[in-house]
Amino acid sequence: MAEYQAPITDMQFVLYDVFKADQLWSQWESLAELVERETADAILEEAGKLATNLLAPINRSGDEEGVKWDDGKVTTPSGFIEAHRTYAEGGWVGLSGNPEYGGMGMPKMLAVQVEEMGYSANNSFMLYQTLSSGACLAIDKHATEELKTTYLEKIYSGEWSGSMCLTEPHAGTDLGIIRTKAEPQADGSFLITGTKIFITGGEHDLTGNIIHLVLAKLPDAPAGSKGISLFLVPKIMVNEDGSLGERNAVHCGSIEHKMGIKASSTCVMNFDGAKGYLVGEENRGLVCMFTMMNYERLSIGIQGLGCSEMSYQKALSYAKERIQGKAVIDGKRSDQAADPIIGHADVRRMLLNIKAMTEAGRAFSTYVAMQLDIAKYSTDAATKAAAEKLVALLTPITKAFFTDIGLDNCVLGQQVYGGHGYIREWGQEQLVRDVRIAQIYEGTNGIQALDLMGRKVVHNKGEFFNCFAEEVKAFINSEKNNTALIKYIEPLDRALNNLVELTNWIIEQAANDVNEVGAASVEYLHVFGYTAYSYMWALMVKTALEKKTEGEFSQSKLLTANYFNQRLLPRVYGLAEAIRSGCGPMYEFGEEHF
Repeated sequence: MAEYQAPITDMQFVLYDVFKADQLWSQWESLAELVERETADAILEEAGKLATNLLAPINRSGDEEGVKWDDGKVTTPSGFIEAHRTYAEGGWVGLSGNPEYGGMGMPKMLAVQVEEMGYSANNSFMLYQTLSSGACLAIDKHATEELKTTYLEKIYSGEWSGSMCLTEPHAGTDLGIIRTKAEPQADGSFLITGTKIFITGGEHDLTGNIIHLVLAKLPDAPAGSKGISLFLVPKIMVNEDGSLGERNAVHCGSIEHKMGIKASSTCVMNFDGAKGYLVGEENRGLVCMFTMMNYERLSIGIQGLGCSEMSYQKALSYAKERIQGKAVIDGKRSDQAADPIIGHADVRRMLLNIKAMTEAGRAFSTYVAMQLDIAKYSTDAATKAAAEKLVALLTPITKAFFTDIGLDNCVLGQQVYGGHGYIREWGQEQLVRDVRIAQIYEGTNGIQALDLMGRKVVHNKGEFFNCFAEEVKAFINSEKNNTALIKYIEPLDRALNNLVELTNWIIEQAANDVNEVGAASVEYLHVFGYTAYSYMWALMVKTALEKKTEGEFSQSKLLTANYFNQRLLPRVYGLAEAIRSGCGPMYEFGEEHF
C-alpha cells in the first residue's frame, strides 16, 4: 500500500511561482515581520513530515478501531492522544491564529497547504484540529476581550478544543426553527438548554476542555433566523485564574455510527441549563457563526482536495506495479506476457482525470486563500473590497466543487485497483467512505449551489461574478499574442464566454420565474468550477513556460493542462445546455408523478 508523500514541490510551484506569495507577504507590514519564503518552506517541510510520519500511520487503525462512547465519555482510537499532543506542541492548531493570543499568524495561502496535507493523511484527526481553528476565528472576531483572553490561547495551544453546535434533530439547514433556548442570568451569563446533533468533536479525550459555540434563542427573540444568538459554552467552567473548575451542564448523549470518518466523534450533545456567554450581539448570532462556518466550508473543500491527492498517489503506485493484460505501444500490442495497467487507456483516463482536477484544485484553493489574505492584510480599500467579493463568490464553489470532485476522484482511484479497490487492506475504500460526508456537512452541496446561484449571482445581478469574469478576461487579453500560450487560452476564452452568457441568461430568466435559480444551481456551480479550473491551468502553464529549465515538471504541467482542456473542460457545454432547458422539466412533476 502506497505511503503518503506530501506534494511540496507542487505546493511551492503554486505558492511562489504562480501566485508570488512571498512577494505579497513582503508588501504587507504585519505579515512581513512574521513570514518569508524560508519560514514558509520550513513549515511546509515539517507539515509534510507530520502528515507522513505522525498522521498517516494511525489513519487505518483509527478507522478500524473507531471512537467509543461509554456513559457520556468518548474515547478516541489508539495513538490519537499522542498524535494530538505532538500536533499541539508544534503550534499547528494556531498556525493562522492571532499572535496577540498565542497564534502563529501565518497567511491563509500557507495554511491551506498544511490542511491539505493533514486531510490527505488522516481525515478524522484533522477534523478535530480545524474545528478548533474555526472556533478561534469566530471568538477572535466577535467575542469580548475577556472571552478572548480566557479562551483563545488555550485553544491555539491545543490544550482545549472547539466545537460548532448548530444542527438539531428537527432542524438541519433551516436554523431559523431551532429550539435551543438561552435564559439571561443576573451575572450577565446565560443558561443554555437544548439538544444538538451531528456535532463533530463534541466530546473526546484529546483535550482537557472543549469550548462549544452554540446557536440558541433568547426568550424575546424575533422569529426565524433573525432571532438567533451565539453563545460560548465550556465543557468545564474556567476559574478567574484560568484553571479548570466544575463540570458544566453539557453532556454527550450518544455518538453516531457512520459510513466513514469513524475516528472522528460525531455527537449528540445535551445542554441542560449549561452556563454560556454571549458572543457578539443578541439576535446576531448567525452572522457571527458564519465566520466559523465559512472557515469550515473552505476547510471541508480542502478535505475533498486532500482525499483526491491521496487517491491519486495510491492509484498511481498500484497502476505502475500491477501487471495485467497487454498494453498498446506505438499502435502495436506489446510482446510481453502482460504489462503494467498504467498502459491501458481506461486506467490512463482515470489517473489523468484525478491528476488534472487535483492540481487545478490545489491552485484554486491557493487562489481563494490569496483573496482571503488580500482582504485581511491589504491597505487599499478598493483592493480589499474586490477580494471580499471574490471570497463570497468562490466559497460555495470551493466547498461544493472540491467535494463533488473529491468523491469522483476517490471512486476513480478505487476503480483503478479493480477488485482490490473494494478490499480494506489497500486503504482506497476508506478514502471513498471518509470523503463522502464532505458533500453533506457544513451545508449540503445543493445548498452551496443555491447560495452561489441565488445570493452570490442573481441577487446582486452579477456584481460579484463580474469581479471574477473581468479578471479572467483581462488575463486572456494580456496573453492573446503569446503564441506559446494560445492553445491554452482559446479553450479558456470559449469557456468564459459560455459562463458569462449563461450567467446573464439565468439572471434574466430568474426575473420572471424564481424556480429557475434552484433548477440551474447545481449544474451552474459545476460550469463555474470547470471554467475556474481552466483559468488555473492557464496561469500554471504560463508559469511553466517561463520556467523552461524545470524539465519534466514543466512538461507534465503542459500535458496535464492540455488533457484538462480537451477531455474535461468540454463538460461545461453539456451542462449549459441542460440549464437552458429551464425549470419546466423539473417542475412539471406533481408529487403524484414521482
